[in-house]
Amino acid sequence: MSGETKTAVVWPAGYHINPRHADLPKDLLEEFGRVPVAVAGDCMGRSIGSMGLKSYHGAKILFGQAVTVRVRPGDNLMVHKAMMMAQAGDVIVIDGGGDLTQAVIGGLIRTTAMTKMLGGFVIDGAIRDLAEWAEGEMPVFARGHTHRGPSKEGPGEINVPVSVGGLVVQPGDLVLGDLDGVIAIPAEDAAALLPKAHAHLEREAKIRESNVKGTSDPERFDAILRAKGLPV
Repeated sequence: MSGETKTAVVWPAGYHINPRHADLPKDLLEEFGRVPVAVAGDCMGRSIGSMGLKSYHGAKILFGQAVTVRVRPGDNLMVHKAMMMAQAGDVIVIDGGGDLTQAVIGGLIRTTAMTKMLGGFVIDGAIRDLAEWAEGEMPVFARGHTHRGPSKEGPGEINVPVSVGGLVVQPGDLVLGDLDGVIAIPAEDAAALLPKAHAHLEREAKIRESNVKGTSDPERFDAILRAKGLPV
C-alpha cells in the first residue's frame, strides 16, 4: 500500500547482526595469500598487527576477508550464526575479550568450517581440541587454550568493528596470518597495497642475495650512523 512506512528493526541490548561484506576480487585475494605478514606490515608503517596471538595449526597461511564477531567471553552463539553467513574463503575474526577461562571454538566448529571451506579463524580468546587443530588443515590463531567449553546464550554482534590482540578489524578487511602474526588490511586499501608489497619483496630478494654473497654495502649503515653524529 502506498504511503506505508517501514518499522525500524530494534535489536535487543547486546545483539546486532549486520550483512556480510562486499567481495574483493578473487585474484587479489589469492595474490595476498603469497605476501608474508611481515612484508604487509612493513608496507603499512610497521606499527599495525596483532599481539599475543598464537598459531595453533602450524605454518599454513591464513588469508581472506573478515566476518567479524563480538561475543560475551566464553560464549559462541553468535559465532555459529556468523559461520552460517560466511562464504568460502572468509575468515571468522572473534573478539572474545581475551578471556581464557572457556574456549569459544573447538573441533566441532573446525569440522563445519572445513566443510564450508572457510579461510580460518582469528580469536582473542581460547580454543580447545588442540589435536584436531594441529592437523594443520584449518588455520586458527588464538590467545590461548583450555579444555573448558563454551556456552551458547549470547549476547553478541556480527559484522561490527572488533579488536583482536590490539588489532582493529573492520568487516570485510583483508586478513593475513602466518607464523609471524596476524594483520588486517582495509578492503579499500588492498589493491593499492599489493604492488608495494611486490616491490618490497623484490628489494628484500636483492638484499638477501648480497648477504649470501658477502657483498653487502657497509655504506648503507655507515651513512645512517654518521647522520647521528658517529665518527665512522
